[in-house]
Amino acid sequence: MELSKAFVKAKNPCADGFRWFLRHRPQGEDYQPLLDALVADGRVDDACWLLAQFGPTSAVLQLDELSCESIVFAGAIEVRGGIDAGARVRAGRGIRAGGDIRVGRELVAGETIAAGGVVEATTLEAGGDLLAGAAVIEGALRAGGQLRIARDLVCRRDLDVGAQASVGGVLVVEGEVRVARSLRVRGTLRAGGGVRAGDGVLVDGAIDCGSHLDAGWGIKAGGPITARGAIRAGESLCADGEIVAGAGYGVYAGLCVQREDWAGSARVVATERPAELLSGCWVGPAVLA
Repeated sequence: MELSKAFVKAKNPCADGFRWFLRHRPQGEDYQPLLDALVADGRVDDACWLLAQFGPTSAVLQLDELSCESIVFAGAIEVRGGIDAGARVRAGRGIRAGGDIRVGRELVAGETIAAGGVVEATTLEAGGDLLAGAAVIEGALRAGGQLRIARDLVCRRDLDVGAQASVGGVLVVEGEVRVARSLRVRGTLRAGGGVRAGDGVLVDGAIDCGSHLDAGWGIKAGGPITARGAIRAGESLCADGEIVAGAGYGVYAGLCVQREDWAGSARVVATERPAELLSGCWVGPAVLA
């Protein structure tokens, strides 16, 4: 793709960026070399803007290792080893690495981000899935598709997942947790804000939620369930421990089930009857399967 002066001007670029384009590429230039030139001149924001305006390509950058300050690539990035960037890594399509991905600031891909090892970044946005051995994200994390983390996931701000999410270890999120489908955690779940799953929530350990805990289907934990807000489940609510809502808030099961079906599909199981249980069928303590 060749970007002519008229083609770029039609996208209403900022005045400074367009002056740079006129000085450096007055006759137009192929898309990727122009992105490379912008990044080399320290104009990474302009390169990201250009990618957002003109979209991805089918090009694939294949490397053994990738070490740089920043890279903006219109296609897919495939690295057999690891990726280490001081500031930004952005791809119009997917980013895949056989080892770790460590980025000082932003890690952004239009499609899937996959790493055989640990992913570390300040912020992460994947248009598709996020697949990694473990992840530590100092800011917000957004995956438009599935999230699958083999071990622990730590996110210092909000976590947004467009499909189901699975974490093989501990899940710690200091902000909100929003998962469009099911949430599966094999360790404990701790969230500083609310937790919302469109389908069910299944956690092998305890759940500690800083605001409301919501699931369209059931909620099941292998430890106590504690929230600073309301606890609301569309179907059953089960904990191997206490179920405790925040002061002044209620505990609700069976919100998506007719009352005559509560005994089978809106069961509430815990070591003690929740003090603020307002809907559902209280069963009592039980050994969780």
